[in-house]
Amino acid sequence: MAVKELLGKLKKEKLVLDWREKQQARASVLVTIEEILDKNLPESYNKEIFQDKCRQVFQHIYDSYFGQGRSVYERVGVVS
Repeated sequence: MAVKELLGKLKKEKLVLDWREKQQARASVLVTIEEILDKNLPESYNKEIFQDKCRQVFQHIYDSYFGQGRSVYERVGVVS
């Protein structure tokens, strides 16, 4: 559930053209990731683990989603 919510919100509102090149856009993506994961991850995660999970998710999004709904998954025929 958290993954669908997160990806849906990012694709709809945050992953705009050239989002990776703008500091404010990158920060907005990270804040969105933190908010949604904070709401959905188990409370047993301490702050360090939570921040690590957020960084991992951000890095994956950064590496995989280019903006305007485009992603690396298009190239291999996977629906993103």
